Amino acid sequence: MPASTNPTDALSATFFALADPTRRAILARLANGAASVKELTEPFDMSGPAVSKHLRVLERAGLIQRGREAQWRPCTLAAAPLKDVADWAGEFRRFWDASYSRLDTYLQQMKAAEENPE
Repeated sequence: MPASTNPTDALSATFFALADPTRRAILARLANGAASVKELTEPFDMSGPAVSKHLRVLERAGLIQRGREAQWRPCTLAAAPLKDVADWAGEFRRFWDASYSRLDTYLQQMKAAEENPE
């Protein structure tokens, strides 16, 4: 497997897992509660084995857990890695806040210039 598809650190594994829209949809479904592989396969036009491959990626990233209850093998959301993503993105908040502050200042200057043409 190429290095780009086998992330070695947890944050890279999480971003890799989140990069696919099918996997994001699976996580969104699991946010509503546990589901079997069959239940997770239903909304997609793909085979059970294809969905299982997506589930393995999510499991390796620590985003889901697979359990066993008699014959039912539920998948559940494990959201802790998503907090790591939020924390990482939060580091850029200063940049976003500063950018919005500069934009606000610029818009206020434009508004003042419109109200008081010289």
